[in-house]
Amino acid sequence: MNGTAPLVSVVVPTCGRPALLHRCLLALIRQKLPGTAYEIVVADDGHSEETRRLVQRIDRVNAHGPRVRYVRSTTRRGGPAGARNAGWRVARAPVIAFTDDDTVPSRDWLREGLQAMRPDVAAVTGRTRVPLPRKPTDWERNTAGLERGEFITANCFVRREALERVGGFDERYRRPWREDSDLQFALIEGGLHVVHAPAALVLHPVRAAPWGVSAKIQQNVMFDALLFKKHPLLYRERIAAGPPWRYYFAVAALALGVGGLLTGRHALAHAAGGTWLAWTLGFAAYRLRHTSRDPRHVAEMLYTSALIPPLAVYWRVAGALRFKVAFL
Repeated sequence: MNGTAPLVSVVVPTCGRPALLHRCLLALIRQKLPGTAYEIVVADDGHSEETRRLVQRIDRVNAHGPRVRYVRSTTRRGGPAGARNAGWRVARAPVIAFTDDDTVPSRDWLREGLQAMRPDVAAVTGRTRVPLPRKPTDWERNTAGLERGEFITANCFVRREALERVGGFDERYRRPWREDSDLQFALIEGGLHVVHAPAALVLHPVRAAPWGVSAKIQQNVMFDALLFKKHPLLYRERIAAGPPWRYYFAVAALALGVGGLLTGRHALAHAAGGTWLAWTLGFAAYRLRHTSRDPRHVAEMLYTSALIPPLAVYWRVAGALRFKVAFL
């Protein structure tokens, strides 16, 4: 192995998705850079032997390409923030490129990202494209929101010295949610320059998700409270200007309806219950606009539209309590 440090280290966090990781690694070893110019560090949050063997096999058969290394996160299943920290801290390059195991970086991704990393730049965010079918599901359309993200860890480059200065990723973010915005806000508040490089392209195909996934991921909202606590001004400016009043309204109507039933106030129960039902059907109709009309998907939208408001409010309150912040 060449003893000279590479120009860039690619850190890929993963957790129990060897098929997706394999696809990502094949794209990474085919970058339009000399093999000695970069390395790949797979940071395994699942501590999987299958993943370790996969990485070792690719490194072995890729003798003339970049070195592909395996490292385990400090805490098993501690989340992608901890895995990324484990990865960049063992990386050898002055620039760290981050992507995810379910992406397919374009062949000139690293080259374009490095070109944008001028001396005055601390971090670069590339362009992410999410291919969608003509009639996507709600999950597919939500995933496509990554295309509008200001700074996402599926496609960014950060100087090692900048990561050291802000302390890397906050490992209290135990889910893949808001840890990238937290890093972005820390860089901005530290007076560090972040630029966009649209030519540094990463494809992010939508991975399969279980039925009802939009209800399950409401737990992510808990970490909005942590982001707000740490960066209140930037949160209000770039994430959400105020509380989700529409969800509070739906939960209040549901609570009044149930309360009316329990207390025998049938007029109140009918009025509040009707209001909740009308709101829920309207919410489902809104989510179904320009999406699949498959009966299974329609049923999923009706089911999850009823669950999302109370779950979102619950996890919002849970986050406020856990992180001790007034977060309405």
